[in-house]
Amino acid sequence: MPERGSGGPTGPRTRVGQPSRRAKTLLITAGVLAVLAMLFVMFAGFWTDWLWYRSVDYTNVFTTQLWTKVGLFAVFGLFMALAVGFNIWLAHRLRPPLSAMSMEQQSLDRYRMGIAPYRKWLLLGVTALIGLIAGASASGQWRTWLMWVNGTPFGQTDAQFGKDISFFTFELPFFRFLLSFGFAATVLSLIAAALVHYLYGGLRVTTPGARATAQATGHLSVLLGVFVALKAVAYWLDRYGLAVKSSDIRGQEEWTGLRFTDANAYLPAKTILFFIAIICTLLFFAALWRRTWQLPVIGLGLLVLSAILIGGLYPALVERFQVQPNQQAKETPYIAKNIEATRKAYGIDDAEITSYQGAGDEEEDGDQPPEDVLQAARDSVNDAASIRLLDPNVVSPAFRQTQQVRGYYTFPDNLDVDRYADPEGVERDTVIGLREINIEGVPERNWINDHFKYTHGYGVVSALGTEVDYEEGGGTPVFTESDLPPQGTLGEYQPRVYYGEETTRYSIVGGPQQELDYVANDEEKLYTYEGDSGVDISGTVNRAAYALAFGEPKILYSGAIGDGSRVLYNRTPKERVEAVAPWLTIDGDPYPAVVDGKIQWIVDAYTTSNGYPYSSRTTLGDTTQDALTDGQRAVLAQQDQVNYIRNSVKATVDAYTGAVQLYQWDTQDPVLKTWMKAFPGTVEPRSEISDALLDHLRYPQDLFKVQRELLTRYHVTNPGQFYSGSERWEIPADPTSADEEPVPPYYLSLRMPEQEEKSFSLTTTFTPNNRQTLGAFMAVESDATKEDYGTIRLLNVPASNSVSGPQQVQSRFNSDTRIAESINLLERGDSEVEYGNLLTIPLQEGMLYIEPLYVRGADTNYPRMRKVLASYQGEIAYEDTLEQALNVVFQVEESEDPPPGDPPADEQDPPADQPEEEQDTPPGDLQELEDALQDAQDALDQLQDALRRAGEAQTDGGEGE
Repeated sequence: MPERGSGGPTGPRTRVGQPSRRAKTLLITAGVLAVLAMLFVMFAGFWTDWLWYRSVDYTNVFTTQLWTKVGLFAVFGLFMALAVGFNIWLAHRLRPPLSAMSMEQQSLDRYRMGIAPYRKWLLLGVTALIGLIAGASASGQWRTWLMWVNGTPFGQTDAQFGKDISFFTFELPFFRFLLSFGFAATVLSLIAAALVHYLYGGLRVTTPGARATAQATGHLSVLLGVFVALKAVAYWLDRYGLAVKSSDIRGQEEWTGLRFTDANAYLPAKTILFFIAIICTLLFFAALWRRTWQLPVIGLGLLVLSAILIGGLYPALVERFQVQPNQQAKETPYIAKNIEATRKAYGIDDAEITSYQGAGDEEEDGDQPPEDVLQAARDSVNDAASIRLLDPNVVSPAFRQTQQVRGYYTFPDNLDVDRYADPEGVERDTVIGLREINIEGVPERNWINDHFKYTHGYGVVSALGTEVDYEEGGGTPVFTESDLPPQGTLGEYQPRVYYGEETTRYSIVGGPQQELDYVANDEEKLYTYEGDSGVDISGTVNRAAYALAFGEPKILYSGAIGDGSRVLYNRTPKERVEAVAPWLTIDGDPYPAVVDGKIQWIVDAYTTSNGYPYSSRTTLGDTTQDALTDGQRAVLAQQDQVNYIRNSVKATVDAYTGAVQLYQWDTQDPVLKTWMKAFPGTVEPRSEISDALLDHLRYPQDLFKVQRELLTRYHVTNPGQFYSGSERWEIPADPTSADEEPVPPYYLSLRMPEQEEKSFSLTTTFTPNNRQTLGAFMAVESDATKEDYGTIRLLNVPASNSVSGPQQVQSRFNSDTRIAESINLLERGDSEVEYGNLLTIPLQEGMLYIEPLYVRGADTNYPRMRKVLASYQGEIAYEDTLEQALNVVFQVEESEDPPPGDPPADEQDPPADQPEEEQDTPPGDLQELEDALQDAQDALDQLQDALRRAGEAQTDGGEGE
């Protein structure tokens, strides 16, 4: 009897190796689940992006990008697939009926037979793959397409062709894209057709007789004719490309536009080559009737020879024998066009340049300025500038140590300068920062604490920029808004900071898990987010999508997420503005302001172009780099090389709700108008900017740095001087930094010589090429409420007047014996000396330099302002207070009454972070300090001798007993 289950008559009959029905079901189910999982992974990224854009009310940005990319992908991908597929099909259709049985064809027979059963599928697969790649490439050109479709005229024409600037900025890039795509389609079609013709005997390599059939010859000649026709179009477009071509003229590698050789050799050469290419195209098409390669080869040879002789040799001869012997005379008209276009493109054409005598350093000349001149300069200091002693790039540690309150809060390394009214209504320069969350400082790190409990910072901290606390703080900031909860002069506002420069992690708020608001009297105050920011993740689908997007499976099942839970991410101001306006370049330094009871991040944004004719290019990443630039403060650029830039948009990001608002600032910018047509409703009109917000808008630093870099060359409008480079300037290196990076620009309220009153300005200095003396001083009106906002004012110091530049002044400070000895005393122990911003102020035809000096103590580990260095017309000062330093450099006797907030040096408390014997003393009292130290040492020696004698006497007395 067969055993049960053995497959005999009494057991079930199954085939060996075939899975059971249950196994098939499991396999099918697993396969379906795998496919669904893959689809959900692809869907999750799309879905979370859609949810985020919906949460910030910018869905039109998402949908416009999406449909533009999809449209370009479909159209160009389909075109490429059809072009290549059609030529493959046609080549197969034109194959010879019988192939000669040569050794070559016999070896190809195996391949023909192998692919015959799969021919259709192979054709579909190849064309689909090529179409997908081409479509993906084309979808990346969505900006080019939108600019072409929505292009707005500039109302200005270029200097060579008389075309509107919009042709070069909006149309020419799209035409070049179409041309490159056409070349790619033609080349791929030509390669594919040639392979098919060869495979099926239309082309022969080793077979005796004709190398190609008439059908293959006609097919390939047409494709070559199309290629040459596209080359003709390329020659024609190259004519216009000369207007935006960069070249090297006397070491200026980014010089842009036509030069003498371009206009008189390359331009006519491109035109001639265009017509030759048209003739060559007709010769290739003629092969359809002649069925021979003779005429196409002749035409191709003519084109190549013409390209060498007309397009290469002739311009080289013109350059060598016409231009180089007298380059300046030949290039002068074209240099003039470049200067005019560059100054317009960067907004520096209206810069006001004034000759400023800049009284020389009289100390070097041996003559001192008259007393009445010095007295007048001293009397005018307060009217000339509000001298900012508090360096926002140095005092951040002081903010942290005195106002951080808890380790899980922090301030950025570089604080910001703004303007706020004091209780009397007087506007004061103010250093400001937000107390942001610092996850690294959380006492116990876990997923709940990192993302649910410690979710936000709390409060604004601000201090007067022009004062320090000498009496109680020993050189610390004078806070106008401080403590937790915040108190001060800024009034009532929403203090919670959910969005900030330091807030880079996602947080989940509004659900069952409460957040830590702040700690008062050692008691934790809890809070539940009440804003409508973020994405609702109470639903299963959204939770799963974000669990996948963040790579955190706990989001899917955590009990800390429930009804009302919302996830906040993309939380830095730059990230949010860049996401809702991907066509903008974002300034590297957003800054906070209290506006209408809210903390608003103000973000400057730029529209740029790389296609402004004759305008020289600049590299944003390099131009905006200075001694203070780090990864966080770097410009966020859509294109790094540009030759046109406008601060066209002012954006705000609410620190509590994360709401993003874009405001049209430059109402004349055609690039912004183009993008506003492409993304309607995203940018609000300038009239929507409130007065309270307008009070805090300022001129952006990155635009200023780009303009000052261009002005090192383009302050010169005379082509001859521009060519010689004799008047070229340089941006000095920061004298307080060892990295040799350019000096950063400084915000400062000052009055330029032609102004009637002080105004909030952004300032910098220039030095002559390869020299360290002062070449010029630049200030731009930065108060957005003023009619002359954005006006660039340059004080050009004649080369004959030897006025010290920033590096020379710093070197004089460092080499002064009195200052060096005092600094050595200050650096005793573990203390460190830090130099603040070296401010330059034009004053009575001279230049006043002011530099605060900070001491960082070992016990406090934050800097306190201890000294002020000053220099004016060769006289230098090193004093405890600004008032004293000014009196020294202007040789004015001090008044008996000290200025408010500045106690006399002998009444100031010593800094808490410095031992008493190491306290600093003004340079004039160094000898007294040394005498006092010597007296103390002598007294100590006498005391030790007395103790020693007393001990010996006691010992002798003991022995006597």
